[in-house]
Amino acid sequence: MASTFSYGIEQLTIGIALQIARGEIQGKLTAAAIQKIKASHDEVQKIVANGRTVYGVNTGFGILANTAISKEDTALLQYKILQSHSVGVGEAIPEEIAKLMMIIKVHALSQGYSGVQLSTLERIIWHIDQDIIPVVPEKGSVGASGDLAPLAHLFLPLLGLGEVFYKGKKQDAKEILDQFQLTAINLGPKEGLALINGTQFIAAFAVKAIQKMHNCLEAADIIGAMSLEALTGTKAPFDERLHQLRPFAGNQLVAQRLRILLSDSAIMQSHIDCGRVQDPYSLRCMPQVHGASRNAWLHLKEVTVTELNAVTDNPIILSAEDTVSGGNFHGQPLALPLDYCCFAAAEIGNISDRRSYLLLEGKWGLPLLLMQDVGLNSGFMIPQYTTAALVTENKTLCFPASADSIPTSLGQEDHVSMGSISGRKLYRVLENLEQIIAIELLSACQAIEFRRPLKSSVLLEFAHDYVREFVSFAEEDRIFANDINAVTKIITDFSFVEKINAFAIDKKQMLHKGFEQFAL
Repeated sequence: MASTFSYGIEQLTIGIALQIARGEIQGKLTAAAIQKIKASHDEVQKIVANGRTVYGVNTGFGILANTAISKEDTALLQYKILQSHSVGVGEAIPEEIAKLMMIIKVHALSQGYSGVQLSTLERIIWHIDQDIIPVVPEKGSVGASGDLAPLAHLFLPLLGLGEVFYKGKKQDAKEILDQFQLTAINLGPKEGLALINGTQFIAAFAVKAIQKMHNCLEAADIIGAMSLEALTGTKAPFDERLHQLRPFAGNQLVAQRLRILLSDSAIMQSHIDCGRVQDPYSLRCMPQVHGASRNAWLHLKEVTVTELNAVTDNPIILSAEDTVSGGNFHGQPLALPLDYCCFAAAEIGNISDRRSYLLLEGKWGLPLLLMQDVGLNSGFMIPQYTTAALVTENKTLCFPASADSIPTSLGQEDHVSMGSISGRKLYRVLENLEQIIAIELLSACQAIEFRRPLKSSVLLEFAHDYVREFVSFAEEDRIFANDINAVTKIITDFSFVEKINAFAIDKKQMLHKGFEQFAL
């Protein structure tokens, strides 16, 4: 893959956005992009010079759209909009998400429909490249008329205002500019509005959610297969012929993965004639449940890629004589699938908790609570309390934010998406999900050892051995929070899934063959 990306020219994907945020790829303004940026800025200058009334260039904002602004005050207007709209509250969003906001915004403004100065975009890119990340409060956006408050905070440092994260510390933006011998940007007409109008807060949360949810979905299939093995379940419900009769792509992918993950297992072979007719739904219906969540994830991925390459500010500058005031800043296209993925992610946790519970029941040859000497020991009973609590917390987060709307701007903005809340809620649900599946993984690794000397498949034994590098078999009670944290870490740092996927490729076990649309 190329080491650079051309803002405003190339197609921005989720993977590229994340790579730029990690510093693995550098975003550049090519000559073609610079030409478009300068041409658009020139058109705005013509509007000001000609005195033609254009929203946000020489008018007030929102309900004040009919208030004329003098030619002399058009630049001051842009300075004031960043100050007045910086009303965010709450904790700062993760630095990576703020960085993604800048990346997505640069790409949108570089397409040449927003009228910003080249120097403004160059300064934002400087922030990205230097890893000097503005402090953005998490709350305050209603997800329409753009993510106004968070974007205003994001770009306060351009004016030498606000705070930034630099080298792990929160610092005053002006002090950092002084340190680098830089001065504040002088915003031109429309620039402030272009900076704060748009869906980059929602889109950045969507990008990160897609990455985290993809990792959870990959892990859930592997962990679910390990639980099925420990519970001596059957792989018959994953038969390809069955899933051809109800051919949802996500279901077929999960069934394929489970067939491969369970192939050539001595544990599976040992009970092939046991007489058990059907497994509980949380084992038998993994393709249908995990697959449905995969389908929801795919929808979010598709709309997010469209959004990453969209122009979402207002108005759009086609020429000095042709400007369009519209609603591309409205977050509804992302709000709905973000809410949908809240349910989809929560359900992966729901079914995972059910499998954790099954592992504790003392059925099918496993000891009660996954420990030999219970009574004196509580075994793995209490970790399942944690999954129960997290699953219920996720359920409380599943009310769709996009189902609500509160008018703003004295009724001018009378329907808003609340998509920013949808994005933040999904992020919280996914953080809980990572811990839920980590607890199932911890329990499944404990349980599968009671099947020794029989071994599972090569892939699942590799997964088990990788977990054992961090957490040992529990002969008796200990502080299981330490175990949970250790296993959660290999989920959240993506290493559990990455290691198993790499091992599968090495063994020529193609877990995703034919379903490339589900790749990140």
